[in-house]
Amino acid sequence: MTPDLLEDGAQRIQRSQNRHGVAQTQSGDREASYGRVRQNHDLDLIHGRILYLDDVSVSFDGFKAINQLTLDIAPGELRCIIGPNGAGKTTMMDIITGKTRPDSGQVYFGSTIDLLRYNETEIAQWGIGRKFQKPTVFENLSVFENLDLALKTHKGVGASIRFRMQPEQLTRLEEVAHTISLQDHLRRPAGLLSHGQKQWLEIGMLLMQDPKLLLLDEPVAGMTDHETDRTAELFLNLKGKHSLMVVEHDMGFVQKIADLVTVLCDGAVLAQGSFAQVQSNERVIEVYLGR
Repeated sequence: MTPDLLEDGAQRIQRSQNRHGVAQTQSGDREASYGRVRQNHDLDLIHGRILYLDDVSVSFDGFKAINQLTLDIAPGELRCIIGPNGAGKTTMMDIITGKTRPDSGQVYFGSTIDLLRYNETEIAQWGIGRKFQKPTVFENLSVFENLDLALKTHKGVGASIRFRMQPEQLTRLEEVAHTISLQDHLRRPAGLLSHGQKQWLEIGMLLMQDPKLLLLDEPVAGMTDHETDRTAELFLNLKGKHSLMVVEHDMGFVQKIADLVTVLCDGAVLAQGSFAQVQSNERVIEVYLGR
């Protein structure tokens, strides 16, 4: 690991937040302390962070989409990311999941897993699941079959043909169906579900793979008020069992679920804190929320 990450993490986060002007640490009152660690194949959470981005930058045709971004997420945390269009929210998730390689900086999963060494498939196997804004489910298959297929995505074609679900796997599928409020729709074709239900099904497909970190891009866009409320309940239920990074423009939804809100602008952290703190921040009002 480079000398930059050998510096005491609490001091680094304190200095970063002094620049941003809201919270005292990047994850509330929790402190990180990063030291020299070795690469291994286990998720090491000894420093109290499941995700850590350090001075990450990336440019596209001269445009700096991410500009020295430093950000960390704690295990079990539900973090909301907000900001104007073009702030770098999607690019940040592209970097975390291996779709985009940064020009500089470091991205760690836990204390030891350098995500920049892995491709998208390998990063998913490490336990990072991503959901895009538009639901991508198999509409001709039933809810049960979609969840079953998600369970088997790591197997080859031959193994999938020979696969027979074990009792504990069936139990897990039923638990996930209940979590996403689709336990009464298991035999229903996914194409007949409402927009919100399709969103829940895709989240359920991610949960079948037991991810440690979920990246969720505008999950309530296009939902009814009732579906939005149910999604808030779902995320609050997942918090603690999984870490969640939620990119969203619906401020009512963000207010319901977020312990900590990070505001991105021009590829960097503009402000961070509770919803009330960022909502009253003059710089956030100016560039994003308005009066």
